[in-house]
Amino acid sequence: MRVLGLVCKVRRRKRYNSYQREQGRIAPNLLNREFDATAPNQKWVTDVTEFSVGGRKLYLSPVMDLFDRQIISYAIGSSPNLELTNASLREALALLQDGQKPLVHSDQGVQYQHISWRTLLKDADAVQSMSRKGNCYDNAVMENFFGHLKEEVFHHVRFLSTGALATALHEYIRWYNNERISTKLKGLSPIQYRSQALAA
Repeated sequence: MRVLGLVCKVRRRKRYNSYQREQGRIAPNLLNREFDATAPNQKWVTDVTEFSVGGRKLYLSPVMDLFDRQIISYAIGSSPNLELTNASLREALALLQDGQKPLVHSDQGVQYQHISWRTLLKDADAVQSMSRKGNCYDNAVMENFFGHLKEEVFHHVRFLSTGALATALHEYIRWYNNERISTKLKGLSPIQYRSQALAA
């Protein structure tokens, strides 16, 4: 591919990078690449990804539950600011039942180092975990989700506006949760897998 000048668009990385401040001082890598969970709301992962449409940017901040790889909450906005990430976290935390204290894993982006993010976690008795600096494999499941999303939605469609892309992202996440099957989930979608597991 290099000789022929070919580029693979499926895993082509051009992503918002928010590394700032002190690195590795806020939280250790407690997740430690253990991406399986035995119950809902045990382990969550999150990140921010960037899209460019006609010179304008759009950002997606999802929270995924590692139990069934379901996107349990997300926020879409024109800026990768604190409100974007905090909004998706607040929505996820609102789903918790009594006694649930998830491990919440992210990279070392400035939003996740900010006191407002840490306060939301503390108030919910959630535990913060962070990838090591510049190590995308420490959050590989979320990176994999972004790769599929961009291949299945973004790379093959020419969006005329960020509004059109936002609509497509809403629809994709609905489809991903309810209909997109996964071999990891025994051929079920995330919501189907959770329903069967909880009914067992």
